[in-house]
Amino acid sequence: MHVAYHTQTVGSVEVFYREAGRVDAPVILLLHGFPTASHMFRELIPLLARNYRVIAPDLPGFGHTQAPARGAFDYTFDNLARVIDDFTEALKLDRYALYVFDYGAPTGFRLAMAHPERVTAIVSQNGNAYLEGLSDAWGPWQTYWREPTPEHREACRDSLSPATIRDWQYLLGSDPQRVSPDGYTLDIAYMTRPGADEIQLDLILDYRSNVAMYPEFQAYFREHQPPFLAAWGKHDPAFIPAGAQAYRRDLPNAEIRLLDTGHFALETHAEEIGELMHTFLDPILLA
Repeated sequence: MHVAYHTQTVGSVEVFYREAGRVDAPVILLLHGFPTASHMFRELIPLLARNYRVIAPDLPGFGHTQAPARGAFDYTFDNLARVIDDFTEALKLDRYALYVFDYGAPTGFRLAMAHPERVTAIVSQNGNAYLEGLSDAWGPWQTYWREPTPEHREACRDSLSPATIRDWQYLLGSDPQRVSPDGYTLDIAYMTRPGADEIQLDLILDYRSNVAMYPEFQAYFREHQPPFLAAWGKHDPAFIPAGAQAYRRDLPNAEIRLLDTGHFALETHAEEIGELMHTFLDPILLA
């Protein structure tokens, strides 16, 4: 199954995306996280495309999506969701399952709240919506949220460093022999582009809006009861397993699978996650 690479103009943004599978098959929309892009799905897409139309865009400020500079575009999660919402409209995606990871979770949950009738199922891979899912490592970000001073902004810059991306985001909690250097090397390169660091610091500040919306996300879950699978790297240093288990509070039928890996679970467990997704989604979407 080949993967095609496209762009779609959405207002002032040119969204890059990967696509595979039959155009008439049920759609799975893959939403990546920080600091990566749709490249993170390179192994998962072919595994899903035998039964599904798989679409994986790069969010504004990430990967190959071309978006205006700071000042001409407001880098907030509301705006990321708005662009992806318009992207789905442009592609005429009226029904889709969501796979959300990290930053993709608050982006995707905003879509789900806006269009609950469109969402056929949700797979959350270390995509958090509960306070108990936040580890103790969030201290500098939380300080910046409370007091957005230049000093506190600067203290968050370490989150963008090559060492943090490689050693903390990718390798911590994972078997390093199973983690290809391609992913973190590419993400580190993305971060060196002019203006990329300031865009990411803007989004770090706005991440507080996601935490503030957790009660709204949870209300959506309770009201609409979407079929839900959490496939969670249990050694994630940022989003701990309690965040996966918490989904059952609002989604009693949620399936929770804890995997022996870290934050970027697809780097080591793409095949396992693909199998979990087929077992979960096929009876819902292919019946």
